[in-house]
Amino acid sequence: MPYNRPVSDSKSRKGSSSGIETLVQAEKLMQIAIMLPSAAVIGWLMGAWADSKLHTTWLSLIGIAFGGISGLVYVVRLVLATKANPDSAGNADSRKQGEGSDDTQ
Repeated sequence: MPYNRPVSDSKSRKGSSSGIETLVQAEKLMQIAIMLPSAAVIGWLMGAWADSKLHTTWLSLIGIAFGGISGLVYVVRLVLATKANPDSAGNADSRKQGEGSDDTQ
């Protein structure tokens, strides 16, 4: 009869979760890199549309500025949230367990 060595739970979970945590961090960095330029482009398009409807020439510049500022605010909020909770995937389980134990006491 073949012998199957038991797999330890702690080491296998940490190995797979570190790979997932790396992917989550990469996704957050990609979101930061894409958000600012896309917000500026969307603001520019909305300003160009408003220019064509209102027959002005300055609203597209206001749209670019508004889109850039709103994208920058979103990026700063995302970075601060990431810095405050660096491993959100790992802490979510411990918070759920902690909340459940507080309710029973």
